[in-house]
Amino acid sequence: MSLPAISLPSINLPFDIPVLFHPPVDHFAIALPAVILLLELINLVIKRRALSMTALFLMFVATLMVAAAYLTGSVDGKEAFDALSKAGQDELKGHKLLGAYLLIVSVFVLASKLLSMMLSRTWTKTLYMLLLIVLVAGLFKQGEEGGELVYEYGANVERIDTPSDAQPYEHQEPLPKVVPQIEVSPTEVNQTEVNQTESNQTDINQTLPLPAVTLPPVATTHEVQGMPEEMVQPKIATH
Repeated sequence: MSLPAISLPSINLPFDIPVLFHPPVDHFAIALPAVILLLELINLVIKRRALSMTALFLMFVATLMVAAAYLTGSVDGKEAFDALSKAGQDELKGHKLLGAYLLIVSVFVLASKLLSMMLSRTWTKTLYMLLLIVLVAGLFKQGEEGGELVYEYGANVERIDTPSDAQPYEHQEPLPKVVPQIEVSPTEVNQTEVNQTESNQTDINQTLPLPAVTLPPVATTHEVQGMPEEMVQPKIATH
């Protein structure tokens, strides 16, 4: 459902609003009305005036935060408008229009809260609760659209230029394996073969056990072996 176009009067502030100040502000603008609604639902049961005064104070702060979110959003919107696509620009215009309506509703919620506390009538309290529920629902919707502007259209997100034919990493063909080639001189090859041969020989000597060899006893020079008797005592011829 498209809302009728409205324009809020411009406000000239004595200071410049910095860019990218909208995200931290709009979180408070969304959270505070939700907390106020929870407090008012609890107060329907316990009925404490102190709790009602707390809700009034928080509603005043929430109205200021909604106004701050609208102003900071206008600054960020001008910064991001030219970089968006046509669909993103249309989404941004709708986002700003809804923000203007929410600012008006928040003012009415604050006024109805004051009226319900002064008159203490059922219809004033009912009107206040209905307007508060509408405000909370509208702020949640506004937060959802703000997320779409950032995550779908890239509002206020730095853009990185990539080639148009770039493919995702998982779809790229694997790179061929490159085996490094090392040049070895003939001298180094011969020395390597000699070292390898010596290493193999050492491994064989360490692996194969040598058989034990027993040598026979060797006679010394002082030992005389037995000789034949005829050779020991030779006969001498006599005349």
